Amino acid sequence: MRETSPVNKITPFLWFNDNAEEAMNFYVSVFKNSEVLGVVRRGEAEPGAEGSVVTTSFRLDGQEFVGLNGGPQFTFTEAISFMIDCASQDEVDYFWETLSDGGETSQCGWLKDKFGLTWQVVPTVLVELLQDEDPAKANRVMQAMLGMTKIDIVQLKEAYASGS
Repeated sequence: MRETSPVNKITPFLWFNDNAEEAMNFYVSVFKNSEVLGVVRRGEAEPGAEGSVVTTSFRLDGQEFVGLNGGPQFTFTEAISFMIDCASQDEVDYFWETLSDGGETSQCGWLKDKFGLTWQVVPTVLVELLQDEDPAKANRVMQAMLGMTKIDIVQLKEAYASGS
């Protein structure tokens, strides 16, 4: 039985076709404070190629994940995404460029990585500005964000201040 961490009562379980190990290694290389926790491989008596990966387990900056090589029946959709809270534009740029390489970008800080998993690369300041008590300021920030692919903190702050 797998021992669970009290911090992670819920663990995202990601279904890959046949590249769970490649995805795990990529994600662990992208996020600081990350590690491979384990890989389960098929045994001699199991269906599939002996030694091929069944599941992976890994931790990304404190959050545990499990990857499954489940076959082509299911793929990722934008209905589930992972939001990355970024403290600076440098962080936004890093995650945006690294995760979108080989994938595709979308509006408002959303992207799909090369494995099809959807991420939201969001600067902390965006949430703060959108929650401002002045609805006009928050609306200007929202309108600025809606025109962006990768979020630009300077442009958000300019939109926030433009009516002052």
